[in-house]
Amino acid sequence: MCTFKGTLAVTQTSNSKNLKKMEPVKENKKGEESMVMSKEKKLGGIKTLPFILANEICDRFAATGFFANLITYLTAQLNMPLAKASNTVTNFAGLSSFTSIIGALVADSFAGRYSTIVMALLIYEMGMIIITISAFLPQFRPPQCPTKVNCIEASQSQLSVLYISLIFTSIGLGGTRPCVVAFAADQLDILKSKQQAKSWNFFNWYYFLLSLASLSALTIVVYIQDKVSWGWGLGIPTIVMVIAFVVFLVGSPLYQKTKPEGSPFVRLAQVIVAAIKKREVVVPVDDKLLYENKDLDAGISKDGRLVHTNQLRRGSIVGVSHGRRMGKRTGGGDGN
Repeated sequence: MCTFKGTLAVTQTSNSKNLKKMEPVKENKKGEESMVMSKEKKLGGIKTLPFILANEICDRFAATGFFANLITYLTAQLNMPLAKASNTVTNFAGLSSFTSIIGALVADSFAGRYSTIVMALLIYEMGMIIITISAFLPQFRPPQCPTKVNCIEASQSQLSVLYISLIFTSIGLGGTRPCVVAFAADQLDILKSKQQAKSWNFFNWYYFLLSLASLSALTIVVYIQDKVSWGWGLGIPTIVMVIAFVVFLVGSPLYQKTKPEGSPFVRLAQVIVAAIKKREVVVPVDDKLLYENKDLDAGISKDGRLVHTNQLRRGSIVGVSHGRRMGKRTGGGDGN
């Protein structure tokens, strides 16, 4: 009995020593977690918005100055027929709109908004540098034709330089357009009332200054292109684009860089594929048998759960398991 009590006392003493050793470890972990949380809280906020806003103003100024008078450049400098020049500008405007979908998909699913914006700005700048060099160097253009009669049109190699620059600028625009506003919203905690008021104020200034930048480009840059030279008329937007890229990078240590959370296009495609695969499945009466994923639904629902409706009940079939085909009753769905 004495031996048992002695053993028990030794065991309790050793356990107390182990607990004392574990307490500093827990305190250290809590300290590290608090340090990480404090660093995350310091990122983002109002202080990042001037960098994003300055970048977007320069971007809009450069893009407007580049595309606004592009038809005149194609017809006057490359001796391109008006119909062909109009088709060229329209095709690449459509390409930039289409690449915006791809840019949003890449930002939401793979790279994140910050990385997508940086890469898009680089590609955009490359395209503008190429067309600016071609505007300065005469070997990239056909002979001038002031009379507009029997003019020599640009050769295939000269047009290829133009098309490469337009492709680069279209890809760059596709990466920046869908990401910049969302990236600015990432820096603000709109759940707080003060931050919400400041965010509305920011977006008011955002659209006002973008309109002012477009107006400035349509007057200053277009005048330089028509009255001075096309080299400087395209060179000024290129220089402004470099400034936009540098300003955006300067604010990098302050940005809140959110991780990709998945694109709605991917989830929409998954729903379509699942609906086709399960087109013969009978919809169960009990909603609990339908597939649910709280982690995926948390970001797009109020309470972390999407509520099933009778109006779209047929769409719920994508959540039923394969074993429920042709009226067979099984357990809960697997979501495949």
